Amino acid sequence: MEVNTINTLGYAILGAVSRKPCSGYELAKYLEVIWPAKHSQIYPLLAKMEQQKLLDYEHVEQSGKPNKKIFSITEKGKEVLEKWIAQSPSDSISRDEFLIKIYSIRLAEKENSIKLIHERISMLEETMNRLSKKIEKIEKNKVPDPMSKNFGRYILFNRRIRLAKEEKTWCQWVLDLIKNKHLSIPILCISSKIVEKVVLSL
Repeated sequence: MEVNTINTLGYAILGAVSRKPCSGYELAKYLEVIWPAKHSQIYPLLAKMEQQKLLDYEHVEQSGKPNKKIFSITEKGKEVLEKWIAQSPSDSISRDEFLIKIYSIRLAEKENSIKLIHERISMLEETMNRLSKKIEKIEKNKVPDPMSKNFGRYILFNRRIRLAKEEKTWCQWVLDLIKNKHLSIPILCISSKIVEKVVLSL
């Protein structure tokens, strides 16, 4: 794999290790917030990027556990990452099984539809609680400086919380539609009947 064919996961790995040297296992956890990946994807890519001298590593011996490699970014890796950051990003792709089910929710029983939405709300609340704790930990002393290593994680955690809050509001709105409650949506300046027609036409 040549340097110019590094995939998005490769750049995500470079970004993570540029913040803090870490093992493959730790990488999987750090990447959850930006580009989730399986261990089977991460480890082969780490080996290839090490061969390209984008990453370096040191062996760490552990008592009672398998030894591990701690990866860090090289100067060459930093240069590649900096050049990539300056480029315009590709269009985002979102794959969410929940959205596929929502698209065809008209085929589900009312009780199952309501259950689906409530489960989503519970998941969103868990996400918000988990991220709030991480944000509090980062803000323990003060809001991180834009040049600090924690700044990227800090603003991404806040983004995910805001998106989760907005989706929770949307879920409540969908529940109201399913339960046939009268809705008024002043932000959109349209009536619930128009909304129902739009939903039915999808």
